[in-house]
Amino acid sequence: MSRFVGITGRPGIGKTTVFLRTVDSLRSLGITFGGFVSREVRVGSDRVGFEIVDLNSNKKGWLAHVNQRDGPRIGKYIVNTSDLVEIGVGAIKRSIHDDVVDVIAVDEIGPMELTSQDFIRAIGDAIESEKIVVATIHHRERNQILSMFNIKSPVITFEVRIENRDSIHDDIKDAVML
Repeated sequence: MSRFVGITGRPGIGKTTVFLRTVDSLRSLGITFGGFVSREVRVGSDRVGFEIVDLNSNKKGWLAHVNQRDGPRIGKYIVNTSDLVEIGVGAIKRSIHDDVVDVIAVDEIGPMELTSQDFIRAIGDAIESEKIVVATIHHRERNQILSMFNIKSPVITFEVRIENRDSIHDDIKDAVML
């Protein structure tokens, strides 16, 4: 059974959509998930930030926002490290220790999330656990991110492209089910 399945692709290609389709497809087969998803938030046509949502409790917070007051800056966004830790890290930690959870789902591992040492430790713990980890990974920095965690288990990475984004979730599902 593969223990780390990565989903990557350029910004805006649909990684989160593929991630959610994969989660839904596996849930329909009885696979249980813990973890979180990040969703962009737009006002009109302008992206103003990203919310973070716990996949089990549906608890929401801000991962980053253009009007966030305090926190690390990534581009035009300021990371809300308290919501990242409370919701994102909390969801990962609960998933590691919950015997009902089969797969730890993380959307995403990228520069915003990596501003938190708590997040980095939680990802390391998830990778070291006996659970499968399915994660979207920032495209440009995917090699550095994967090497940062020194993953010893098999790693399968899928790149979302325009040609495959409507069907690649089936391939990812199959990789998780190996």
